[in-house]
Amino acid sequence: MNEFIVKLADERGRVQEQTHAAATAEELRSRFTQAGYLVYSVKPRSTLGRSAKKKVKLDIFLIFNQQFLTLIRAGLPILSSLDLLAKRQKDLSFRAQLEDVGGRVKTGESISSAFEAQGTVPLVYTTTLLAGERSGNLEEVLQRYLDFQRVALTFRKKLRASLIYPAFLIVMVIGLFTFLITFVVPRFASLYAQMGTKLPTLTLWLLALGQNAQKYGLYVAPVLVLIGYLVLRWSKSEAGADLIDRVRIKTPVLGTVWLKYQVGLFSRTLATLLTGGLPLVPSLETAARSIESRSIARAVRVSVETVREGKGLAVSLERTGVFPELSIEMIEVGESTGALPQMLNSVAEFFEEDVQTSLAAIMSLVEPIILIAMGVVVVIVLIALYLPIFSLNGVGG
Repeated sequence: MNEFIVKLADERGRVQEQTHAAATAEELRSRFTQAGYLVYSVKPRSTLGRSAKKKVKLDIFLIFNQQFLTLIRAGLPILSSLDLLAKRQKDLSFRAQLEDVGGRVKTGESISSAFEAQGTVPLVYTTTLLAGERSGNLEEVLQRYLDFQRVALTFRKKLRASLIYPAFLIVMVIGLFTFLITFVVPRFASLYAQMGTKLPTLTLWLLALGQNAQKYGLYVAPVLVLIGYLVLRWSKSEAGADLIDRVRIKTPVLGTVWLKYQVGLFSRTLATLLTGGLPLVPSLETAARSIESRSIARAVRVSVETVREGKGLAVSLERTGVFPELSIEMIEVGESTGALPQMLNSVAEFFEEDVQTSLAAIMSLVEPIILIAMGVVVVIVLIALYLPIFSLNGVGG
């Protein structure tokens, strides 16, 4: 299947451009003509155009889905609901995507594949829609998706809020140190140069650091920015992302917190898909592609093969050696009692609460450590700067 950009006009004369998949341009033109559109042009979609679409912000996407669900429950047809919400959408990029989805649905495409073609919405969402279409219960699966995303969004906001103050302190330490080295120290260097006295080693080292910072700072800053950019690019490559993920998981204390967070996210995603009526194997495959941690995603994909062979989910995940033992035991209980989705939600709730507790404990230690480090830096700089003055006073006495 190829993708084409179609320029057309509807029955009201509104001209718009949409992206659709088809075997040939003629097939696509015929499809829209039969649907009552006036087709101006059908052009192959370039790679450049494909990368122009922006990811939908989660907050905006949740609001849209809440309104979409409300309209459907009120009895409005899906196509009318999409058209209405597209007109009211203030985000121009998302509005264009909704118009494209509406155009695809109007030509007979399913709503799940229409959203999937945008390439900007979460994979869990399109899979959830697909499950709702197959079961004929779109309203219920949409509600479950909204519940899932609300919990996940709230959890992420709490995590970010807990990291704001430590990040602010770190920036303050770096800013204070930069100010002392580039502004305060050079003025003392001029003072001591006029005095012509012998300076302690600590003072000489600090003055040399300040002079070098003033002399080479303008050259070092662009180099650091370039290194940061190259590292960021490398981190998005396959090798870089794998290495960073392995290091992140093996980091003492924080690695365990990251692992639990990812396991909680996997459990909640899988529970949402299973509750929507999707079979276990497709649910596992979708959940694996929705996880940020490559190590856990790889372990889930390995477990899929074991599940296909007839093994239980708990046994399959245990063989990977990645998942915490407690999560395996809880999943095993859920399988044996026939309440796997409910137990997966319990796993997610347990690990999310554990992550919040662990982060709160870590932050309660990090904040005083940063403050102590800030104090130590200031004290060392002040001692190094004023030590020669104290020495002169001692000699004079």
